[in-house]
Amino acid sequence: MDKLFIESQFTTAKVATCTLNQWAMDFEWNKNNIIKSIKQAKAQGCTIRLGPELEVTGYSCEDHFLETDTITHSWEVLAEILDSDITNGILCAIGMPVLHNNILFNCAVIVLNKQILLIRPKIYLAEGGNYREPRFFTAWGINKEIETFELPMIIQQITKQKSVPFGNAIIQTLDTRIGIETCQELWMPSTLSSVLSLNGVEIFLNMSGSHYETNKQKRRLNMILEATIKTGAIYLYSNLRGCDGNRIYFDGASIIAQNGKILSMTDMFALQDIDLVITQVDLDRVRSSRAENKSFGEQALEVKRYPVVHADISIAQIPFSESVYKELSDEEVLQYIVHDLSYGPSCYLWDYLRRSGANGFFLPLSGGADSASTALIVYNMCCVAFETMKNDESILQTLRQIVKDESFMPTNPKDICKRVLYTGYLGTRNSSQETRDLAQLLSEEINSTHYNVNIEKVFKAFEDIAEETFGKRPEFNKSYAEDIALQNIQSRSRMITSFLMGQLAPWNKGLNGFLLVLGSANLDEGLRGYLTKYDCSSADINPIGSISKTDVRKLLQWNYEKRNIQAAKKILDLVPTAELKPLNGDKFAQTDEQDMGMTYDELGVYGKWRKNDKLGPVSMFKRAVSSWKHLKPQAIAEKIKHFFKYYALNRHKQTVITPSFHAESYSTDDNRFDLRQFLYNFKWPFQFKRIDKLAEELEKNQKK
Repeated sequence: MDKLFIESQFTTAKVATCTLNQWAMDFEWNKNNIIKSIKQAKAQGCTIRLGPELEVTGYSCEDHFLETDTITHSWEVLAEILDSDITNGILCAIGMPVLHNNILFNCAVIVLNKQILLIRPKIYLAEGGNYREPRFFTAWGINKEIETFELPMIIQQITKQKSVPFGNAIIQTLDTRIGIETCQELWMPSTLSSVLSLNGVEIFLNMSGSHYETNKQKRRLNMILEATIKTGAIYLYSNLRGCDGNRIYFDGASIIAQNGKILSMTDMFALQDIDLVITQVDLDRVRSSRAENKSFGEQALEVKRYPVVHADISIAQIPFSESVYKELSDEEVLQYIVHDLSYGPSCYLWDYLRRSGANGFFLPLSGGADSASTALIVYNMCCVAFETMKNDESILQTLRQIVKDESFMPTNPKDICKRVLYTGYLGTRNSSQETRDLAQLLSEEINSTHYNVNIEKVFKAFEDIAEETFGKRPEFNKSYAEDIALQNIQSRSRMITSFLMGQLAPWNKGLNGFLLVLGSANLDEGLRGYLTKYDCSSADINPIGSISKTDVRKLLQWNYEKRNIQAAKKILDLVPTAELKPLNGDKFAQTDEQDMGMTYDELGVYGKWRKNDKLGPVSMFKRAVSSWKHLKPQAIAEKIKHFFKYYALNRHKQTVITPSFHAESYSTDDNRFDLRQFLYNFKWPFQFKRIDKLAEELEKNQKK
């Protein structure tokens, strides 16, 4: 029988979608990862290789996208790829910025056999929250179709093409149709995949740069599954992984789905730089599901037709086998979805550490929940690194570079923690033996290099300066000004000492290097402003700065239950306190919630209402009245006014707060995520009058 006839009967294809850990503006690193991923896909017999969004440059280049060098270097990287034979026999989608008619677009460049078939610009851009794509790029628009793009000379010399199609088009191979839907376009109310499927598209390629937030993966999965249920299609979704130079962490989880089922998926959190999902997809299943859906056929006859670009390749090249075609069960899918906040910040810190050139981290360890959870995030990073290095030798090589020891051979995660995490209890006369002991216990359990540092002399030196300057010595419990000044002296002394330790701890070990200083102020403290400006909340990076106090406690509970960290349980039972005022015997003279005038649980609610639901003072009062039936309206009014007063008074602190790993949708980050002013009238005169009036009217009505 004729070989061509036999191959034309194939309906099963092997395809690859790639999770890559790229680094913004590191073109050499990014190029090597792209090339390796294509080679791995080809070696497995794949006919499609999909890469993540803006993989050539890295996603977080931001204003670097406006530099012509960035565009030029992107073409130079693509030229090296096309000048080799790695794209022969495999259709590759490569993400990069492209300047067309002096307009910058975020594009998928489709290549095959050393040729560019199509440059497909992004139709809908991501804007809001962490994203500023319209600052750099222009949206192509749903109604724009195909134009001619004149290729740069460096590409013309390789491909012998003068121009290529540019715009929203369908790729017609010898046996199927392929459409493109880039990142944000999946999240739109009306998705492009529906229209393209009615144009006969059977395989969708989605290159994405989607960051981690708690529970976001569920929404992402639901949208991909919904797209394949409605269209009966095959969906390839590729995402970035890691910290590529910004606060956000791209959580991988590249996916291949078909007909409402997940076929394969990569882990959300892992340390590998290149992670491929390779699986077999069946075109016949697409066709049979559409054939029995009569409404699909009716709409397909009426839909707008999109331009078609031809590709000389058969995507389906292997015989179908029921034993090979596999759908993940719901239980298997759940195994890939890791919700625990240990893993996101831990993998983020791995990238931050290895790319910073530091020897490790220094953490002021107070014996409280926040610094303990930060230490455990680093310890979890060590656990993940130790497990990964068993199958990936590059992790061990990276560890040796970090600790500057080519013979380093850890036998367990604690060996790693000993070399990369330095902790210090920075005590004064106001510190308790209880928290000192808890810090020591936690350090012993995770095996950090620990120091007990007495900063009482520093504290006293500032008291002496004040006395010499003003002629009287400030004392606790005499006035508000004295109390705050004395508390802030201790906090800021800890910040200075922490950076001193970060510089000198490696020197003490005979190493030529430095440590990154970790902050540990949680999200709710930032929202309330319950921290001292330029205290030990000021650091190089804060792993929990976008994690609520509630989730901090969950993280401690997880470490107690899963890793048997006894200190975590003891710290959970401890009343949160800053320990900046003299002890009352063996009891704390202050507690966080008492100082703040609100609970951490209330703060979490205020944060979500303010940021996620966009509620101002009056709207928040109305929401609280309808939600908190156990309180009278005037009591609720006082709570809401108290929150907004201190939010406004302390908003300025967000301008200097340590950059934090992004994890929560109500993050307070002032210049990247939460774009609100930092100078307020903290009395909120107009809004508070409205709240008081509403509360009064509600209480009158309740008495009737």
